[in-house]
Amino acid sequence: MAVFSSVVHLGSDPALLGFIMRPQGEVPRHTYENILATGHYTINHILPSFAERAHYTSGKFPKEVSEFARCGLTEAYIEGFQAPFVQESSCKMGMRFEEAIPIPLNGTTLIIGAVEHLILPETVDIHQEVFDLEATESMGISGLNSYYTLTKYAEYPYVRPHNIPDFDV
Repeated sequence: MAVFSSVVHLGSDPALLGFIMRPQGEVPRHTYENILATGHYTINHILPSFAERAHYTSGKFPKEVSEFARCGLTEAYIEGFQAPFVQESSCKMGMRFEEAIPIPLNGTTLIIGAVEHLILPETVDIHQEVFDLEATESMGISGLNSYYTLTKYAEYPYVRPHNIPDFDV
């Protein structure tokens, strides 16, 4: 378990997400080892109610120490899926590992996974094209240790050449 600030949408059909795993080497990457061993992992949104505890899960814990237990978070499972979700999170994704792409420039790895499970709060209308992240109370992260609440600024149409406004440039 750890916080990743580099999760990126890679496609919708199939639903793919990627994230950057820091370089392997002197510091063991237990999350990566677990992903390779099980073929599954979860992505859980951080909320203000447990942001500080989530932040500390990125500590360099020995393999035998559970980040959940050490940081006061609760493991949650769904039937038929072996990776633990964060019970305290309102937005959870169960991911199936698809591919690891090494990035030689800096020794990182792009981990690509397919969304198998999507668990959202009851307040989210799953029939909408885009759901309101602000309503979920999810947070964003900048760098390694700065957390921000999300506020919706605007919504624009899907861009097609015929619906581009005439901008006075």
